Amino acid sequence: MTLLPVRPAAGAPAASLVCVGLVLCCLLGCSERERESSAPPPARPVKLFVVEGGVDDAVRRFPGRVDATQRAELSFRVPGQVQEILVKEGDLVAAGQVLARLDPTDYEIALEERQAVYDSMQRNFSRARELIDDGNISRLEFDRMEADYRTASAALAQAEKNLEYTVLSSPFRGRIARRLVEKFEEVLARQTVFSLQNIERLDVIIDVPESVVRSVRGSVRMDDSLNTGMSVLPIRAYAQFEGRPGERFTLTPKEVATKADEQTRTFRATFTMDAPTTFSVLPGMTATVVLDLSALVDYESVRWVPVRAVQGDSTLQSRVWVLDDATMTVVARAVTVGRMSGDMIEIVGGLEGGEEIVAVGAPYLAEGMRVTRMPVLEQARPRTDDPS
Repeated sequence: MTLLPVRPAAGAPAASLVCVGLVLCCLLGCSERERESSAPPPARPVKLFVVEGGVDDAVRRFPGRVDATQRAELSFRVPGQVQEILVKEGDLVAAGQVLARLDPTDYEIALEERQAVYDSMQRNFSRARELIDDGNISRLEFDRMEADYRTASAALAQAEKNLEYTVLSSPFRGRIARRLVEKFEEVLARQTVFSLQNIERLDVIIDVPESVVRSVRGSVRMDDSLNTGMSVLPIRAYAQFEGRPGERFTLTPKEVATKADEQTRTFRATFTMDAPTTFSVLPGMTATVVLDLSALVDYESVRWVPVRAVQGDSTLQSRVWVLDDATMTVVARAVTVGRMSGDMIEIVGGLEGGEEIVAVGAPYLAEGMRVTRMPVLEQARPRTDDPS
């Protein structure tokens, strides 16, 4: 609005000029107030919280690690020097196949010595049985010879076994995952020589968080799982591997821990699957495990939300502010509260799960107020006069 200078007519009184100026100022002030009142109110930034337990929570993804279902750490049962190593890492071996041998010289000598002692004791015992019948030796002497004979027999059997233990064979069909000794190396009894794995069947292990375990219905009895296996639980699970987005492999539940890990507070769950035939999956690799818990999740269970999210209305009825994501406005919803645990409170009624509610900023809201999402991380900007 442009104001043109008004020139008073000749002889016009000065009071009329003052009146014209006052009228113009009033008009300008009213137009400014009208523009301010017509502008939409600014949106209030709030921090949001997603309520657990929605239908989308029934399908969960977890990082998993792959291991062989059948595996063993192989070692000699006697000490000695490695004479032969007959396989390499990665070799596929059959059940009963010889993998390595120790130098048998010392054990062959020990076997000959105990064989000689056994033969001598056997002859003495045979003569003693003839003499005892005639009464030529005492019963005490006969018992001593019999004990010596049995001791020599046991020592001979042990020497024969020790010689057999110098040969290390595969207990089942599998693949040599690792070789931990070299030829001519001195090894101890029970020292691991090979790591053997059967990778035709694989285990996929995940760590299930406490929140998922807590949402599973308590009507699933543990004795049912123990008697007939975890397959009685209506859990659908499959695995996906990096680089193979279009393929998924059905998993069979195997076992689940009922005690949480001391550090992570998660529960270990193990699934099994047949090894893929189109590409290699080896123990130690990773997978993404997708669990469909829709048949187990109790949607009527309580929801835990931050205490600050629950406010009281004019009648002291508990309520939360639920976000309408389409319009970015909030709507009050009455809820029924239960126990408190730390800075969380349980909602036993009023929420279905999956809603976004206001966790910070709830006391300053009104019905239908526009809000914006508060950034997750905020940092103070350094002032110009701050020392560098």
